[in-house]
Amino acid sequence: MPVSRRPVSLGAERAKRDTSEKTGSKEKLTAGFPATRMRRNRRTGWSRRLVAENSLSCDDLIWPIFLCDGENVRMPIESMPGVERLSVDLAVAAAKEAVELNIPAMALFPHTDPGLRDETGSQAFNRDNLVCRAMRAIKAEVPELGIICDVALDPYTSHGHDGLLTGETIDNDRTLDALVRQSLVQVEAGADIIAPSDMMDGRVGAIRAALEEAGRKDTQIMSYAAKYASAFYGPFRDATGSAAALKGDKRTYQMDPANSDEALREVELDIAEGADMIMVKPGMPYLDIVARVKRSFAMPTFVYQVSGEYAMLMAAARNGWLDGDKIMFESLIAFKRAGADGILTYFAPRAARLLAQER
Repeated sequence: MPVSRRPVSLGAERAKRDTSEKTGSKEKLTAGFPATRMRRNRRTGWSRRLVAENSLSCDDLIWPIFLCDGENVRMPIESMPGVERLSVDLAVAAAKEAVELNIPAMALFPHTDPGLRDETGSQAFNRDNLVCRAMRAIKAEVPELGIICDVALDPYTSHGHDGLLTGETIDNDRTLDALVRQSLVQVEAGADIIAPSDMMDGRVGAIRAALEEAGRKDTQIMSYAAKYASAFYGPFRDATGSAAALKGDKRTYQMDPANSDEALREVELDIAEGADMIMVKPGMPYLDIVARVKRSFAMPTFVYQVSGEYAMLMAAARNGWLDGDKIMFESLIAFKRAGADGILTYFAPRAARLLAQER
């Protein structure tokens, strides 16, 4: 019967020998330093590229834009330096730029005139609302660009909440019907991905069932599965006009920032209900959630680098406290390191331009 022999490691044998013999410099060579010098792989740029564990490309980027009424209108958002609300014609131009920059998808968010907001968010069901007009215009010019549509009522309600109110309480089950209506209107206008961000229980299942019934079986759902009740959303609410409208807060339906295990339960439920992709929001303060979700479910996992994160980095860069480009890339690669497959970020066009220069 052949004898099983353990393979001989010359390196291990040499290290063992050298621990008992003096070297010419009268130093003992241990299994660590100086035999192992971690800096060797970091010494040159080409070597760092070869051993990099994660990388960032344009394929990882989703560009969120804000829409406004009018023609040839740019409305700067004071709390988000460098970001503007765009009229539909300029949104089409931005979509063309996204394609030129190899950004795969764009997410659309409306700024709704206060006069069009009401208790039920009825503008969400208007087939000619701002988002629907923008989608049709973009798809007519650049059909190859993916369009992600947010599903929630807060851009349209007079009270600024994501769902319908019964008294002062968010009515989860009544809201589901409204979210289904909103989703079907968006898909009809050209949405490729429906992204429910409302955090109502059961909304992914309700939307998936409605899409199947409507013959839209190929429409993808990117669920904001772990969306936290965060103070980092402030500039976004300025951009959509929800800040002034919001009455109270959203802690009864968005997640408590103290909780981590709960996020896994939320994600598991949304996957079971038919989500194709899941999202964690916000981003940098919740990298641990991104990592846990990716490891636990191995699903396409996205993260939203939200308005407050963007505003902090931009403010520090504009004050000369941080290097803007370097801190942007460091923040984006952190999402990749945590396990994210893609990133919604207001830095998308800036990052894509710089990535193109590196090629």
